Amino acid sequence: MTVTALPLHTTAPRPSAPVAAPIYQPAPAGAPADAPRVFTAIAAVMRDAMPVGKNQRNEQQNYKFRGIDDVMSAMAGPMRKHGVFILPTIADHAQQRDGKMTRTVITMRYSVYGPAGDCLVAEVPGEAFDFADKATNKAQSAALKYLLFTLFMLPVDGRSIDDGDRDHPEPSPEHRAEVQERRQQRAQQRQQRGQQPRRSSRAEPGPWEQQPQQEQRQQRPDYLAAAQAAASRAEFDKVRAAAAKAGAPADYLDRLDAVLAQKQKAAQQGQQGERTAPPSAPATGPEAAAAEAEQALRLAASRANLPTLDADFERVYGLPIDQAPAAQLDQFRKKIEAAAGGAQ
Repeated sequence: MTVTALPLHTTAPRPSAPVAAPIYQPAPAGAPADAPRVFTAIAAVMRDAMPVGKNQRNEQQNYKFRGIDDVMSAMAGPMRKHGVFILPTIADHAQQRDGKMTRTVITMRYSVYGPAGDCLVAEVPGEAFDFADKATNKAQSAALKYLLFTLFMLPVDGRSIDDGDRDHPEPSPEHRAEVQERRQQRAQQRQQRGQQPRRSSRAEPGPWEQQPQQEQRQQRPDYLAAAQAAASRAEFDKVRAAAAKAGAPADYLDRLDAVLAQKQKAAQQGQQGERTAPPSAPATGPEAAAAEAEQALRLAASRANLPTLDADFERVYGLPIDQAPAAQLDQFRKKIEAAAGGAQ
């Protein structure tokens, strides 16, 4: 393991060594032929791996993330079951001190061994910031977490695994000062809006004037609409008196009087129309004749004390009374009257 310490300056750290392609190392001589190779074991671990959700929360930046502890807990059981283990080494390591923070960039080399002793070697980068001595630890945790995610294709409860690390660097003093300045400016603007002088109540327009704001129109009474809706002269007089009391000008009161005159004229025309309307002509035709005949038939049956009129009529003529023509109804009525007269 090689650790390179950079000078304490503000320039960016040197780029880490290029990440090598995965390398496969066959099983050693004498390994059991029936022992699963590492590729088979990795596939078996993938089948048994449990989903990992964003169950951890960063309270400072207010976001959820998948912690390395949860990932290792999800992988420990399946890896033990199928005889898989990982040997980590640091292939490259670089640090930079920037004010109070330490930035660490590493390249981790992982050897994933299977039951037969063969292994798959992969390198994964990691990067982290810290205010104390934990930057390297965090970088190793980040690299291991994403190795497990990408190598074993761990199922997740979301659509992506691009969650942030547990700790983010604190904002610089310049950034904090800029944010504070913007907050103060917004507070001053809100205070200035709250101290703007209001118009005098005497300068506000009356309800008969055109209002530019919808809210003001809704708050003031509409005397014209009230006059239109007045059901009597007494109600109209109340509306006109209220408008005059509110200070309505003469032309506005004239408009109210015009509404009254229009309503009175419409009422007079309606009364004249009712007086001149011709009386309705009596209903004529087969249906009217049948209705009169049915009424006479039922009266005759009532006088003759015949409660089975409908059944008797339908038995004789083959159709109900309400569908029979006037001639059949009159004929059956005469039979009832004749029978009743003979009985007397």
